[in-house]
Amino acid sequence: MVYIIAYLTAHPGKGDEVVSLAAPLIEATRREAGCITYDLYRKPAEPDALVFVETWKDKAAVDAHFEEPHLKAFQAAMADLLVEARLELVTPEKVEVL
Repeated sequence: MVYIIAYLTAHPGKGDEVVSLAAPLIEATRREAGCITYDLYRKPAEPDALVFVETWKDKAAVDAHFEEPHLKAFQAAMADLLVEARLELVTPEKVEVL
């Protein structure tokens, strides 16, 4: 299995908008082949700090996910909403920051 942890920091007051725009992404991603779990969490004390926690069957499924139109549309929509985004790809061999 392969895990992705994506840390998103929205501009102040934009966390709700990020969550709203993430809903279609989450729904579509959960239907992708190889997706085991795909969840978005939000820090209660920091509503503009969000974390995606993802579990994938293998690296090939992750690679396919990165080519999906719904992910690309979400990334484009986030361009003006995020201060920072960091992704960690966790495999049995290593942890990579993307």
